[in-house]
Amino acid sequence: MTQLGLALHRWRDRVSPAMVGLPDAEPRRAVGLRREELAQLAGLSVDYLTRLEQGRATRPSTQVVTSLARALRLSTQERDHLFLLAGHAPPAAGLAPTHVPAGVQRLLDRLTDTPVSVYDATWNLLTWNQRWAALLGEPPARTGHERNLVWRYFTDRPSRVGHTPEQDDAFASALVADLRAADARYPNDVSLRSLVRDLTEASPRFVELWDGYAVATHESSRKTIHHPEVGALTLDCDVLTVPGSDLRIVAYTAEPGSDAADRLALLAVLGTSPSV
Repeated sequence: MTQLGLALHRWRDRVSPAMVGLPDAEPRRAVGLRREELAQLAGLSVDYLTRLEQGRATRPSTQVVTSLARALRLSTQERDHLFLLAGHAPPAAGLAPTHVPAGVQRLLDRLTDTPVSVYDATWNLLTWNQRWAALLGEPPARTGHERNLVWRYFTDRPSRVGHTPEQDDAFASALVADLRAADARYPNDVSLRSLVRDLTEASPRFVELWDGYAVATHESSRKTIHHPEVGALTLDCDVLTVPGSDLRIVAYTAEPGSDAADRLALLAVLGTSPSV
């Protein structure tokens, strides 16, 4: 077993199912997470995770390392060590942080009744809870631009979120102004450069707003979600920034006792349906 495999195994042993929102009722031989559970959380095959732990695979991609660090609830220092063990330099300064701190992940695990997701400063979707997936649909399996909110919005990807013309104008302007601010904070982020370049080629509307040089932070709003089973829900959408990591926690809530609150509660019974 390599140092990488040993570290993954030891870190897996210390994470209980309850810590990551998994049931823990049946008898278990594993001290912490089973391999199949970690593989599910990290979006990997069990076979590949097994080969990593046994030393038969030794150089996972940076995307895989990031996913494993998130699933294992590693600290920033532990994440950096995992990058080094995998043969990669830790994320450098000047790049938008993508590491979800353990405290933020625990927050998602506990907010089981509230749809919550986490984005980085460039609006890449990093993680989400089951109620968020039930409300908005499972996100695309592919990473990259397909999980970027700005890309999906300006290239008219399918979405359950509806806007009035006024809301649409305000949302578009806020997204671009927020991305412009991130562009200044992370001048060495190649992925951000690629996103902006591809958006300028794909969307004249984006170009018009980007060239306006507005700089701002996208914050709270009200959104109407058109769900295929429970109908339309008008919800408060609050955006909270995590100090020190520049992540965005996006939470959808309804006024207690409202029709939207009843529909939101119904999602717990219906579960997740495919995204549109």
